[in-house]
Amino acid sequence: MDYSEKWGTDVDTAVKLALDDLQLTIDEVDVTVLEEPSRGFFGIGSKLAKVRVEKKKPVKVEEKKQEAPAAKEAPKTEISEKKEITEKPVRTEKQKKTQTSNEPENRTSSPKRNNNNRKDRNSRNNKPRKERRDRELKEFHEPIEPVIARVPDEELTVCENHIALDFLAEVTEQMGLSLDITAKEGGDALYIDIQGKDSGTIIGKRGQTLDAIQYLTSLVVNKDQEKYTRVVVDAENYRTKREKTLEMLAIRLANKVVKTRRSVKLEPMNPYERKVIHATLQNHPYVTTKSEGQDPYRRVIIELK
Repeated sequence: MDYSEKWGTDVDTAVKLALDDLQLTIDEVDVTVLEEPSRGFFGIGSKLAKVRVEKKKPVKVEEKKQEAPAAKEAPKTEISEKKEITEKPVRTEKQKKTQTSNEPENRTSSPKRNNNNRKDRNSRNNKPRKERRDRELKEFHEPIEPVIARVPDEELTVCENHIALDFLAEVTEQMGLSLDITAKEGGDALYIDIQGKDSGTIIGKRGQTLDAIQYLTSLVVNKDQEKYTRVVVDAENYRTKREKTLEMLAIRLANKVVKTRRSVKLEPMNPYERKVIHATLQNHPYVTTKSEGQDPYRRVIIELK
C-alpha cells in the first residue's frame, strides 16, 4: 500500500498514525491535509483532522538519447513544380458558364426561408410564455413575512432576574467579553438581546458562536422543566439581517436555476438556515427545494419542479 488516510485530533496526530501504518518516515512521504480540525465551542461542532500520506515516487533518470537529425526534405525541382501545376484540372470560362447555367435556381434559398419561418413562429409562441414567467418571477420578489414568527414586542415583558441571564453573564465573563445582556419573555418564548463592543466575537463566523450559545442557553432554561420554552439569542440584530440575506440568496439562486435549467447545491447550513431557504421558495412557481446529507454537512438543493 502506497498511501494511507487517517483521522486525528490534530494534523500531527493523524500524520503519525498514517506513518505508523505505512512504516515510513516523514521524509519518505508527501502529506496532504484533507480536512482541518476545529475545536468548536465548548466541544460543540468540533471536527477531527484528516490527512492523506502517500509514499514518494522514485525519480527516474532517463538517459538522453541522441536523435538522428531528420533528413532534410529534398527541394522540389522546377520540373516537378510545373508538373504539379499542370496536373490540376483547369476549367475554361465556357465550362464555368455552362455549369452555372445548369445549376437549379434558388437551390438554397427555400430551406433557409423555411428555417427562418420556423424560428419566427417559435419566437412568437415563446414570447407570451417568457413574458408570463418574467412577470411571475418579478411578483415573487415582493417582500415576504419573516420565516420564524416572533411575538410582538407589546406582548413581551422584561426579565430582570432569569437563569438565562445568570448563565450568559458567567459565560461571557469567562470569555473575557464586555457585553450588555437583556431578556424579554412572552408566550412560550424567551428573547435575549446582546449588545456591546465585543458583540462581533459572540456572533462568530456566520453566527456559529451565537448558535452554540443559544443551544447551551436553551439546555439550561429547559432543564427539569415540564413546559418547553423556545430560546432565541440575538446580537446586534444579526438574526434578522441573516434571514434577509438568506432570502435574497434563495431568490437569486432560484432564478439562476430557472435560467440555466440546472440544479444548485448550497453550502452546508444549520436547521434554522435551511428552514429559511425552504420557506422562502415553498411557493415559487418554477423551483422546489430538498435537503440531503447528515448534520453538520446537510445542505439544501434547489431544482426545477
